[in-house]
Amino acid sequence: MELLNNRVRPYAWGSRTTIAALLGREVPAPHPEAELWLGAHPGDPSSVVGDDGAERSLLDMLAEDPAGQLGATVAARWGDRLPFLLKVLAAEEPLSLQAHPSAGQAAEGHAREERAGIPREAANRNYPDPAAKPELLCALTEFHALAGFRDPARTVELLRAIETPALSAHVDLLAGEPDGEGLRALFTTWITLPQPAIDALLPDLLDACVAHVRAKGEFERECRTVLELGERYPGDCGVLAALLLNRLVLEPGEAIFLPAGNLHTYLHGTAVEVLANSDNVLRGGLTPKHVDVPELLRVLDFSYGDMAVCTGEVAGPRRVYRTCAPEFELSRIEWDPASSGAGDPRAEVKLEGGAPRILVCVDGGTRAASVDGRELTLTRGQSMWLPAADPDVVLAPAGDGRVRLFAATVGSIDGR
Repeated sequence: MELLNNRVRPYAWGSRTTIAALLGREVPAPHPEAELWLGAHPGDPSSVVGDDGAERSLLDMLAEDPAGQLGATVAARWGDRLPFLLKVLAAEEPLSLQAHPSAGQAAEGHAREERAGIPREAANRNYPDPAAKPELLCALTEFHALAGFRDPARTVELLRAIETPALSAHVDLLAGEPDGEGLRALFTTWITLPQPAIDALLPDLLDACVAHVRAKGEFERECRTVLELGERYPGDCGVLAALLLNRLVLEPGEAIFLPAGNLHTYLHGTAVEVLANSDNVLRGGLTPKHVDVPELLRVLDFSYGDMAVCTGEVAGPRRVYRTCAPEFELSRIEWDPASSGAGDPRAEVKLEGGAPRILVCVDGGTRAASVDGRELTLTRGQSMWLPAADPDVVLAPAGDGRVRLFAATVGSIDGR
């Protein structure tokens, strides 16, 4: 049970205030800060801070003692690799439109690119590792996203509401086959359009969206999103693809699970994200980076419908966001004196030993006490590593105010 020192990723879409404020640093930061990484990703591993202040790479600690740090079951499945990565994500601008492969797709794609001799850092590398990359995102603030294909019948209604002469044939394509195959056909048409065709199609479409917004039409929010993306990414086919996806607004504590093949982008807000420890991304637009259209189409899942939003299974002050992903499980622990929920609003939470965990505090402070007598206090922005070899730990609020923290571990560990 030791504190962590974590790395910040300075992507251009990040915030200059959110992560800096969380970590107690000067605001604004000198450059955008997009993600705070907590874990053992080879590109930016966290450091474990000893009692004497000395730091050791978590990556090195796992390599030296995988069974002790991860537990025998986890080490047997993933070796010395921590299978999850925890992040605090601060999106000031939209991310690229993207999807992630399944385990089978990742393994096959990685082997194929290795045989082809494509360098792992190459811009056209799709599969730098052989692992899947499912994700779970839980909002800390109001969080805006596009995720999963909307019901095609509803999308036809949207497209009819902003239809232009140039768009008419595209609308008819989906209206004639309002199902997954119709979505595949329309998305494929749009992502493979020659640039002159996109440049001819978008201006009238954006004008139609402006008119719809001014009229306060039924799809005002979707049209505003298209206008924002069109301004930031002029001439990008991803602006068209955004018309096919569910437009989501998550409230704090609400979460979405993004399995393999789910096309999505995050638009704005702050969230905690837990994902499989992988770098495999297939982009579909809204980016100057490499877009491999054939590979993206092989990975995409064209099933459709409303995107499921969950708030977690309640267990006292704890909510557990369970998914089918074996790599991770996320819990939110919250103590709020003003809460009207049942039970003791300051009740302790026990985390059983035997599983690797990372905890991060995003509000207030918490006191962690292990059964062997060790204690550690986390304040806002601080995090800690709990190796599998540690005994049970009991968490309690430190102070009288609201406390909010998140705990990530391996999937199904707590449900056994």
